[in-house]
Amino acid sequence: MMAERGGCALLESLPVEIRESLAELELELSEGDITQKGYEKKRAKLLARYIPLIQGVDPSLQTDTKLLGISQITTTTNKQQRSRSTSSRDERFRSDVHTEAVQAALAKYKERKMPMPSKRRSALVQSSVETYTPPESVSAPPDVTTGLLGNSHHERPQVASVRGVPRGFNSSILETADGVPVNSRVSSKIQQLLNTLKRPKRPPLREFFVDDFEELLEVQQPDPNQPKAEGSEMALLKGEPLGVVSNWPPSLLTALHRWGTTQPKAPCLTSLDTTGKAVYTLTYGKLWSRSVKLAYTLLHKLTSKNDSLLKPGDRVGLVFPNSDPVMFMVAFYGCLLSDLIPVPIEVPLTRKDAGSQQIGFLLGSCGVSLALTTDVCQKGLPKAQTGEVVTFKGWPRLAWFVIDGKHLMKPPKDWYPHIRDASNDPAYIEYKTSKEGSTMGVTVSQSAMLAHCHALTQACGYSEAETLINVLDFKRDAGLWHSVLTSVMNRMHVVSIPYALMKVNPLSWIQKVNAYKARVALVKSRDMHWSLLAQRDQRDVSLGSLRMLIVADGANPWSISSCDAFLNVFQSRGLRPEVICPCASSAEALTVSMRRPPDLGGVPPGKVVLSMNGLSYGVIRADTEEKLSVLTVQDVGQVMPGATMCVVKMEGSPYLCKTDEVGELCISSNSTGTAYYGLHGITKNIFETTPLTANGDPVSSQPFIRTGLLGFIGPERLVFVVGKVDGQMVISGRRHSCDDVVATALAVEPMKFVYRGR
Repeated sequence: MMAERGGCALLESLPVEIRESLAELELELSEGDITQKGYEKKRAKLLARYIPLIQGVDPSLQTDTKLLGISQITTTTNKQQRSRSTSSRDERFRSDVHTEAVQAALAKYKERKMPMPSKRRSALVQSSVETYTPPESVSAPPDVTTGLLGNSHHERPQVASVRGVPRGFNSSILETADGVPVNSRVSSKIQQLLNTLKRPKRPPLREFFVDDFEELLEVQQPDPNQPKAEGSEMALLKGEPLGVVSNWPPSLLTALHRWGTTQPKAPCLTSLDTTGKAVYTLTYGKLWSRSVKLAYTLLHKLTSKNDSLLKPGDRVGLVFPNSDPVMFMVAFYGCLLSDLIPVPIEVPLTRKDAGSQQIGFLLGSCGVSLALTTDVCQKGLPKAQTGEVVTFKGWPRLAWFVIDGKHLMKPPKDWYPHIRDASNDPAYIEYKTSKEGSTMGVTVSQSAMLAHCHALTQACGYSEAETLINVLDFKRDAGLWHSVLTSVMNRMHVVSIPYALMKVNPLSWIQKVNAYKARVALVKSRDMHWSLLAQRDQRDVSLGSLRMLIVADGANPWSISSCDAFLNVFQSRGLRPEVICPCASSAEALTVSMRRPPDLGGVPPGKVVLSMNGLSYGVIRADTEEKLSVLTVQDVGQVMPGATMCVVKMEGSPYLCKTDEVGELCISSNSTGTAYYGLHGITKNIFETTPLTANGDPVSSQPFIRTGLLGFIGPERLVFVVGKVDGQMVISGRRHSCDDVVATALAVEPMKFVYRGR
């Protein structure tokens, strides 16, 4: 302490100009403008006149003595500068003061019994001996940031001097070996690096293994305030019986033969181009003759060593674009006449599309080895270097056959295809794509195809020579059932609207209804919406000829807005309210239900405003339209003729739902799909089901088919569909949260429920 007081007194006794120069030197050293060596040289030069050489004193100790109290120089200098005149001399400057300070420093080192330092060491770095921790110690590793913070409670290594600190350090306190603080600045990046080095490189091993076993075992407790189903157990809902028709053909091929030979000039199908012009009209006579040619060619021309490559029951892929319904129809009936099973698929425009559509799994599970297409479509497919169609990723190797007229053989006059009555053998396979992207084939038997045509004819009141405008895809679902199958059964005329034409002219289907005086139109709610956007440009159209406007996306609850808006605009142009007929369908159950006009036995349409909070728990609760948390749905008509419907719970065993409960619609009928082709296990576990009463007894001896549609039976025994089964899992004990339902409604997307097991 005496040495420190002596050093301070020595510095304070210097003239003002010397102290100012020393302060500037100290500032330059702290900011890194000069090196430590340069600082000492300039400082010694300034103090040379005032500090005499002391004999017998180690120069390094003298330097250390000079540096004592150096951190207080700037502050003390500023205070003394204000109180003293620049021209005055310090009377306290005497050589005995300096001598006293040096002697006190020497005594200090002798008391500690330590050798006087002869080399300078940085205060930021400790010696290897000081930082070494023996293996047997439990002591903590050294803190690399400790030297940056002043702490008088810990001993510091004895260092003779402080080395210069680089420029860019933030202001923090350094200490010399004697505990004298020095102002400096430490970079924030360096400080962050040091803090990072203090942390372990990886978390402790125990943090990787969180014991959440108790959480897994914890049973989710139901919300005591959640709505619960309170109704009675629902009963089976039966549709009207199929009527007996005296001249109803025993198979679809029988009907084709009848119309092809007795009404050969009757129009069957009219194809339009992208300008709306009729390109070609296929008559029933042409359909019959071309189908027979294709059947003969498939059975006799495609041979190897005099053996036919195809056998009855083989599956054949149909690859036709949506703009060519004529050739698709010829290929479809040509396969039926040759006892082959058609498998319609989408055209693979690119290799990426072919892989993403998962069509390869469908073709592989069905054992498809031959694909039929047209010359134009075949030229547009991706080719290999050999010129052949490439084998798409995941696809089986296929042989491609073009069915244009020049490639077909004319059969001998004494050859006729064998036309049998409808049996339980497969007629065609319709593909289904799940939400996960997998594609499976649904088998439809010959008898189911015939029964479905019968049910549609009775529900829609189809008659001969009626004109139907079809905007849907004719290769699958309602577009196939109405415009390719049932139309031939009843000798109807179908006008097919290609999708490319709808993109150019959304009013094209309305214009064709007006031009052909069509009685039936088959659309989706999206087509009605597009027509509303373009209807101002067309005012001389009339929809008065329509008796049925079938809306084929009834599984979408929001189609009600399109139907209402379309009616409001076109009612003044002849559209009657009872003409709009939404329907519900699925690949497994085919047509599930359909609204019918009053003259066909239909009841007044139904509209229900439901609480979305109740729907999220699978419970039906009526609400008002004054709040945003409601969902308005319209009915999709009545159960199809000859069918029986029930609603089963979405979880666990298929028990019947209560009357105020949402569940999966199940159908028992002769006009449904038969199975997932080649997937026997999935068919028995998912495709089919046996509904149970509350006592666990089967409701019927007949199997039921799961439709994949979620809904309930409303007033007047009308069917309501509120979504589709997603097939994932139950989230937090609820099928869907109310917030998610609201967000889905705002996004104008179909509401999805999820449940375990499907």
